[in-house]
Amino acid sequence: MSQKPIIFLVDDDPQVLKAIQRDIRNQYRKSYKVMATTSANEALEAVTELKNNGGEVALFLSDQRMPEMRGVDFLEAIRKVYPKAGRVLLTAYSDTEAAIKAINDVQLDYYLLKPWDPPEEKLFPIIDDVLAAWQSTYSPVFKGVRVLGYPFSKLSHDIKDFLAANLIPYQWLDAKNDDTGKELVEANNLTSAELPAVLLEDGTLLKQPSNEEIAVSMGFQDKAKEDIYDVVIVGAGPAGLAAAVYGGSEGLKTLLIERKAPGGQAGTSSRIENYLGFPKGLSGQDLARRAITQAQRFGIEFLNPKSVENIEADGLYKTVKLTSGEEIKSKAIVLTTGVDYRKLETKGLPDFTGAGVYYGAAMTEANACKDGNVFVVGGGNSAGQGAMYLSKFAKQVTILIRKPDLSATMSQYLIDQIAATPNIEVRPYSQITEAHGDEVLQQLTIEDVRSHDAVTQDARAVFIFIGAKPYTEWLPEGVIKDEKGFVRTGKEITQEPVWQTHWKETREPFLLETSVPGIFAAGDVRSGAMNRVASAVGEGAMSISLVHRYLADA
Repeated sequence: MSQKPIIFLVDDDPQVLKAIQRDIRNQYRKSYKVMATTSANEALEAVTELKNNGGEVALFLSDQRMPEMRGVDFLEAIRKVYPKAGRVLLTAYSDTEAAIKAINDVQLDYYLLKPWDPPEEKLFPIIDDVLAAWQSTYSPVFKGVRVLGYPFSKLSHDIKDFLAANLIPYQWLDAKNDDTGKELVEANNLTSAELPAVLLEDGTLLKQPSNEEIAVSMGFQDKAKEDIYDVVIVGAGPAGLAAAVYGGSEGLKTLLIERKAPGGQAGTSSRIENYLGFPKGLSGQDLARRAITQAQRFGIEFLNPKSVENIEADGLYKTVKLTSGEEIKSKAIVLTTGVDYRKLETKGLPDFTGAGVYYGAAMTEANACKDGNVFVVGGGNSAGQGAMYLSKFAKQVTILIRKPDLSATMSQYLIDQIAATPNIEVRPYSQITEAHGDEVLQQLTIEDVRSHDAVTQDARAVFIFIGAKPYTEWLPEGVIKDEKGFVRTGKEITQEPVWQTHWKETREPFLLETSVPGIFAAGDVRSGAMNRVASAVGEGAMSISLVHRYLADA
């Protein structure tokens, strides 16, 4: 049920306030909530709190002669917070001249004379007119998390990306160009150095918060509850989510740890169209939402956002060390940390990361690209899916590839979709040589790799998909990796000259087991993985079967 708009009454005389409150409430309580106070200063504090909570005030009615401030001054002060609310002055006949002057000076809507009996003639018709004028332009306030900041700001982007990836609905408010945004900045006396800010549904204001601060404020689980787990899964991409579902459903004490948001790299995909059982496709966020809900239904714990910095193995028990300082004990570990997008270090691009330069689909920024020219760098399926999604917003999407066409790197169904989309252009033999802008990206210099001819074009944003690298730098030395940093598992380990230095078991490693007994790897982080969502899900499920075998033998 939506919250009713408010009629706010202020009068320092308790008897007068009680009388006006009685009459207003009797007449308008079906459609409005009535609030009242004898203190103008208290009212000003309450108004800021109401604004932060998403409350909407339809009308302020204030007495003129009050000891803390005149009614006219109060109504002028609250106009900064609720500029569209009706403002009515309650005054004695002797103050009529001041009331008339206020109508001209501060755009007062009306003044009422004391006494107002009978209210049916002297009060309600005036209030009705003011409320009708307010209702004509009223639209309900968004209820939920609101992000207040500047567009193409890295900090704003990081917060929006975190909320979106964690499936938290939010409203973006431009602090400079949005009316509500400007009102909230003024109501909370925010400076540009304190933005971006996040307003939670309960009115809590967080200034330049980290993702961890937002998570704690929103009630995310912050600490592990058990002393020892059967299995800790590090990474909540498709493989990790599948492992969590099967671990929970099979009765294992299961903890899932994720440093960003559920879904991993797949979670940033705007549309996955080749996943079994979804003929119309589904977004990566939708897949992540379904999976994390399913896993939590089976009783798993989920820590997010939390980063693991090391693992120590001592016989049967492993210690997972978090960057926050917490240490978690587990009998088995499944590594499903996936991959990160490779960064493009071309001149100028690093300066605009989060301010026009994005890695992955960055669906949170698609709206900011409306009617602009955007570029996509890369020729894989992720690039194709991102281009298709961005084409719904941008005037023109240009895919830049160094190869002659997309046939060697992209699925045919995506190539066909791109060819049929009029505002997507594929530009072969092309690369970015420099990015230009003043605080935000404004232009790109693009070179033909054959002729080296270059052209500089306006660019609202560039989205980069140039392959991925495994997130494995933090792993202990005992976990053997290949030359590219992917984790070796199973029989592959036995081909490594140093494997017996770390492997002290009489048996050979299980199929997905690493060079450290009891530590498994699944999904894209594993050497030789297929890099498909379906195969990652299969490996995640398989890893739990192997964990059972390991625990049975331990």
